[in-house]
Amino acid sequence: MGLLTPSGGLLFWMTIAFGVVFFILAKFAFPVILDSVEKREKYIGTQLDAARAAEVRIASLEAEGEKIIADAEREKVSILKDAAASRDKIVGDARETAQEEASRIIAEAKKQAQEEKDAILASARGEVAKIAIAMASKVLRGQLSDNDAQTALQEILGDEASGEKV
Repeated sequence: MGLLTPSGGLLFWMTIAFGVVFFILAKFAFPVILDSVEKREKYIGTQLDAARAAEVRIASLEAEGEKIIADAEREKVSILKDAAASRDKIVGDARETAQEEASRIIAEAKKQAQEEKDAILASARGEVAKIAIAMASKVLRGQLSDNDAQTALQEILGDEASGEKV
């Protein structure tokens, strides 16, 4: 008999051996294998659910990050506007203070110039008065050199002192 055409006895014993092995495998190995496959299937399902949850969380974190960036951008613009307004206010205050100081300095300079002008005019008047007195005294000395002129001058001065008009 060849291997390709088995005899009936061999076939019988092979069927019985297969049945015994199948029974042992069905009783002990298949439940363990099926249990492992079910555990693996549950683990894969759990991991898929966790991956989906992580994906949703990543999407929400990205949206939250974009919101934070937009808020930061708006706050930056607000801070820049406030800084520009503060700068303009400070510059305006400084300009106003400078103008007030300039006006005060100009007013003081005008006042000082007026005082100096008045002092110069008073000094000039005093000098003119001195010159006028000196000239008048020279003129009077020349005219009063004779006795008739002195008598006439005394009469004029005496009349003025008494309140009469000449």
